[in-house]
Amino acid sequence: MPQVSVAQLFEENLEALRLSWLAGEAHAGALLDSGQINQAGQGLIGHLNFYHPNWIQIFSRMEASYFQVMPPPAQEEALARLQDSGLACLIVSDGELPPPSIRKFAEQRRVPVIASPLPSLQIIWVVRTYLGRALADFATRHGVFLDVLGMGVLLTGESGVGKSELALELITRGGGLVADDVVELYHVAPETLEGRSPELLKDFLEVRGLGMLNIRTIFGETAVRVRKNLKLIVRLEKPIGGVIPGLERLPLEASTEEILGVLIRKVVLPVAAGRNLAVLVEAAVRNYVLQLRGIDSTQEFIRRQEQHFGRGS
Repeated sequence: MPQVSVAQLFEENLEALRLSWLAGEAHAGALLDSGQINQAGQGLIGHLNFYHPNWIQIFSRMEASYFQVMPPPAQEEALARLQDSGLACLIVSDGELPPPSIRKFAEQRRVPVIASPLPSLQIIWVVRTYLGRALADFATRHGVFLDVLGMGVLLTGESGVGKSELALELITRGGGLVADDVVELYHVAPETLEGRSPELLKDFLEVRGLGMLNIRTIFGETAVRVRKNLKLIVRLEKPIGGVIPGLERLPLEASTEEILGVLIRKVVLPVAAGRNLAVLVEAAVRNYVLQLRGIDSTQEFIRRQEQHFGRGS
């Protein structure tokens, strides 16, 4: 299951949220685990709540005012509830300083306390978005993942079928490389898979005969992408005896592939000498964009035929 530590959360949002440590930095190795979070049914992040605690509690100016007027016994009871909730960390917003009882609780219970001068709602928005990506379920696929005409396209096929050469051609035509060989797909929303590259392979494309090419260095910043949502899978197939089993010349129904419970549109392109695969991939992207807008060329052709033969009968 995907995991992220409080230390990671701090480091990767340090600049965006202007974070600093107030207490418990030594205990920042505490992990947020997606499986544990799903089973517990707790909120991921939210304002300080003693009755339905979140994994990450935000202590804003309003919570500080409320907490300070609570009698000491009530404060202790509330903090005891936090202790039993599996609290991962406290984030103090609005430049507030937590009361001594909160600091004491954090030190005794080894709870990290982080400070930010930003408003609580901004912190919640940034951290929730970050955790949504960091804790998303993911799978890996072999292929080349590209931005083609603004759409995330995954090129798949057997080794040696020409994926890298096709990717290189698409990059020279204005596309962008996201990942080569190993594509990490993260389930960031109910119907959305976000593709990224492993850090080790980022910016590199392996082309037979040329070796490893640093696409960013060769083609510039505009030729690479950090991430892209997967919308289309293009599988390259070498025909056997001139035929690809199961491939229809005029498919009446769209083909899909399921990844992490999400159905992704899929097209199969035969690989043969003289075929301009880059043009075909771009045409597949344009055709899918039209279909998303409700324009289906195949169905339009069928209707035109039906109208023609209907008039002739």
